[in-house]
Amino acid sequence: MPSQENQGQVSQPKLSVEQLSTIKVMVIDDSNTIRRSAEIFLKSSGCEVILAEDGFDALAKISNEHPDIIFVDIMMPRLDGYQTCSLIKRNARYKSTPVIMLSSKDGLFDRARGRMVGSDQYLTKPFTQETLIDAVQTYAALSRANQQKAD
Repeated sequence: MPSQENQGQVSQPKLSVEQLSTIKVMVIDDSNTIRRSAEIFLKSSGCEVILAEDGFDALAKISNEHPDIIFVDIMMPRLDGYQTCSLIKRNARYKSTPVIMLSSKDGLFDRARGRMVGSDQYLTKPFTQETLIDAVQTYAALSRANQQKAD
């Protein structure tokens, strides 16, 4: 009998490493170090990367760039990650775009708040290249499937 944790979970398709070259990823973080680390990890895997310093910068770029997946830091000045995620998910055009919260906090409250604003996953910083790429492979496949249904 499956454990309670696994009940209801469906194995999600993942993109292959070769397919990552077709993926556009946005990283929103006020830390230059985090943005650059994520950029290096993602570009070395073949992804196209768009960087934004905060929520306002990101919202200005999203409509021009149309990312397949968005990573957003929770703690940012002006417009925090929760507010940014909520605004992205309220937009009909981007509500199916996967948004993954990035935070140095790993509390249950923070994760729950992320879910409440529509985030798809929560990664704790510092992240590794493996966890970042795994999230992209999983959620970009979902994003593509959702876009094909919408078209």
